[in-house]
Amino acid sequence: MTRIDKVMAGLKAAGKKGMFIYITAGVPDAATTIEAVRQAKRAGADVIELGLPFSDPMADGPVIQTASVAALKNGMTLAGALDIVREIRKFSDIPLIGMGYINNMYHYGLERFVRDFKAAGMDGVIIPDLPHEESGGMRRICAAQDFVLAEFITPGTTEPRMEQTCRDAAGFIYCVSNNGVTGVKKVDYHPIGQVCAKARKYTDTPLAVGFGIGSAEAAVEAAEEADAVIVGSAVVRCLLDHRMDDAVALIREMRQALDARYAV
Repeated sequence: MTRIDKVMAGLKAAGKKGMFIYITAGVPDAATTIEAVRQAKRAGADVIELGLPFSDPMADGPVIQTASVAALKNGMTLAGALDIVREIRKFSDIPLIGMGYINNMYHYGLERFVRDFKAAGMDGVIIPDLPHEESGGMRRICAAQDFVLAEFITPGTTEPRMEQTCRDAAGFIYCVSNNGVTGVKKVDYHPIGQVCAKARKYTDTPLAVGFGIGSAEAAVEAAEEADAVIVGSAVVRCLLDHRMDDAVALIREMRQALDARYAV
């Protein structure tokens, strides 16, 4: 079992919802990224999604786009992200999953990318611009290294495609709440809740809902039919503004709200 498998199984056994916190590597600098992971864990994060900065993050909204540009200007690279992962592993066993784009990984080398990040202590990767139909090669590379490659489902996913995606899924499935990009916004989580309910017919893999979650109330709504929520832009905005305390307070508030609503 990967670290993600163990954490998600433990949450299920405890009757709790998981919380994934996205943090862009290198924002505002590497040291702050490392400390943000430490503080997020203390505040109740179960999994860290480490953003791997890219110049054209097509699935991301203005906040994470801004963070990616800032990190790149500060010199953040995949090699720098590897160093961050190694430093985190010196003090924490929290699951780490990278979130990046396929061009970066092609340039680095797909097998080399998986091998190096696995060796550093990362547990898997999310690649939003790698469609399931084109992911066979990367899935084989990841499976050989026991490295999670997250699958996606959305309110627009057809049932045949959902069945195929769920059958190939490992670690967790990223359930995109709406047809837009990342960023805090008002979202009706009922449609993605229905998608999650359908997905249960095809998989026991944990379902994590992301996109749009920026408050404790939204986290509770998003978690209704899911196993976990994914929170990104609201936290990254605080880190961009050098407001670590506000980021930690938000994470703690979400953890408390999820536990108050769902913990057995």
